[in-house]
Parts: sequence; C-alpha cells; structure tokens
Amino acid sequence: MLEKINALKAEIDQLAASNAADVEALRIKYLSKKGAVSELMNEFRTLSPEEKRELGAPLNELKNYATERINALREALANNESEVSDLDMSRTASPIKLGTRHPLSVVRNEIVSIFSRLGYSIAEGPEIEDDWHVFSSLNFAADHPARDMQDTFFIQRNPDVLLRTHTSSVQSRVMEKTQPPVRIICPGRVYRNEAISARAHCFFHQVEALYVDENVSFADLKQTLLYFAQEMFGPETKIRLRPSYFPFTEPSAEMDISCNLCGGKGCSFCKHTGWVEILGCGMVDPNVLDACGIDSKKYTGFALGMGVERITNLKYQVKDLRMFSENDTRFLEEFTAAH
Repeated sequence: MLEKINALKAEIDQLAASNAADVEALRIKYLSKKGAVSELMNEFRTLSPEEKRELGAPLNELKNYATERINALREALANNESEVSDLDMSRTASPIKLGTRHPLSVVRNEIVSIFSRLGYSIAEGPEIEDDWHVFSSLNFAADHPARDMQDTFFIQRNPDVLLRTHTSSVQSRVMEKTQPPVRIICPGRVYRNEAISARAHCFFHQVEALYVDENVSFADLKQTLLYFAQEMFGPETKIRLRPSYFPFTEPSAEMDISCNLCGGKGCSFCKHTGWVEILGCGMVDPNVLDACGIDSKKYTGFALGMGVERITNLKYQVKDLRMFSENDTRFLEEFTAAH
C-alpha cells in the first residue's frame, strides 16, 4: 500500500489544469467519495493495527497534499483570469471611437438646466396611462378629437388604457399628490397616431412646465417665457404671444420667437415673417385645479409645453424629423461638439 501512496503522490505532483472545469474534474478524480485518495482510505480500514500505525501518517500526508495541490491550481487560474479580464483579445486593434450624446438629449438637458435655474424640479410619470390623467383631469371634453382612435394609441377600452399623448399627465399626477407651491418640469416621450413623414412621427419628445401657487399671474408666465427664450436662443431673442385654445389652460397662447437665423428680418426658414412658433402656454384652467384637488379660488398657475424635436430643429436646422430615430452614425457625428 505504501507503493500505491507514493505512486499516487507522484501522479498528483504532475497535475495541471487550463480552466476551472479541469480543476473540478481533478478534485472529483482524487478527493471525491469515490476518488483515488478515498479508495486508499477505505483500503486502510481493512489493515491490521500494526500496518495502520505504519501507513496512517503517509496516507494523511497524501490527502493533505492532494487538497493543497488542487487548491493551488484553482488559485493560479483565478489570478490569471483577473489579470486578463480587462483584455478583449477579439477587439480590433484600431482605436475605438467615442460616442456622443444624441442631439435630442443635448437639447433636453439644456431646457431642463434653464428651468432648474428658476427653481423647477423634474417630475416623471408612466408612458402607459389611463384616460383620467391624460384627458379627463385636464378638462378634455368627452367628444374631444384627441380621444379619437385617429389621434391616440389605445391599448384597451373600458377602462381606457393608452399611450400618453402629452406629458401633461405627469402634471395631473403631481397635483393630485402635492399641494402648492408646485414648480415642476416634465420631460418625456409621447405618442400620437400620425403618419410618419419628414415633419411628423408617431412618437416624439416633450418638455412641459407647471407652476402653481398663490397670486401667480400671466405676467409671471410671460417673464418666464422671455427668460427661457433668451437663455436658449440668445440674449437678443424677442418673443410674442398669440391667443390660442387649449382645454387645460385659460387664457391660452402660442409663443413665437424672433427667427434666430435672420434676426427677425425675414427668411425662407420663418416664411419671411421674422417669427417662428416654438411652444404653447397659458394659465391653468380652474377646472383642472379642482379636478386634481387644488383650491382654484386660492391658487392660480401657468403651464407651458414644447416639443424637443421642434427646439432641436430650430437650433440645428434638421430638415427631416425621422433622422432623430434612425441611428445613422453619419448624422449623429455632426453633433460631436454640440454637448
């Protein structure tokens, strides 16, 4: 039996492994219940007392040596793997080009930054919404065209579940849970059932703002709009407000800025008017405040909303809206210095 112990020790001394699976196979071969060392231990139990005294120590040394040898192989493999874990041998030798922020992300971050300087915080909500938060709480009539299947992606009916058509749903969710003062900005993706073309898409991005407090006036709205326009398009930018209609604001207005290409003198981009429309706004309708649990006799507020693609087009003159979602690296590389 001593010869078997010495032979097995010499065999173990030559062990090698190239991966973790090899190490596990060696452990099973030598140290498992049916392994070579265990077989010798079973044979040891049949020996006479004199032979046990003679062979006990060498057998224990063999078992310890086998355990240490296999553990050493495992540790060596682990060290080698940690040294080369950051090295991708399949990677091309050519330098890897660094990516950049998407132009929509650049403009969205700039809009958020401007409003954050006015004390607005970011609020977000689900893109899959219900009728109450998208329409009913915002004073949309039951027969409003926006509820029609031609305008809205409905997921199911009764109850109505849909893809939100604007981020105004986030405003209603915040007003339901928060008493004034409320000062939030709501960026996000929205969906409308429109034919995809150079000027329209079935999804796009919006940023809306809401301010509700005591004694908020239209003058506060106008000054906020002027500050935003001059921060976004330059200090020489002028604004004008035109009466409009939105279900959730009264009075409502569309805001134009002086064309940032011709300085308001008139060009093909502004259709020779000197003005370019960029957003809609107005004082929050008292019905909206009441529906969301805010006392409209005590509080007033204003809201505004803009399309991020629209602002991006004005800043960078992108002629085809589809280019924002086509992931063409040639187009995206043009904005390397934008951020």
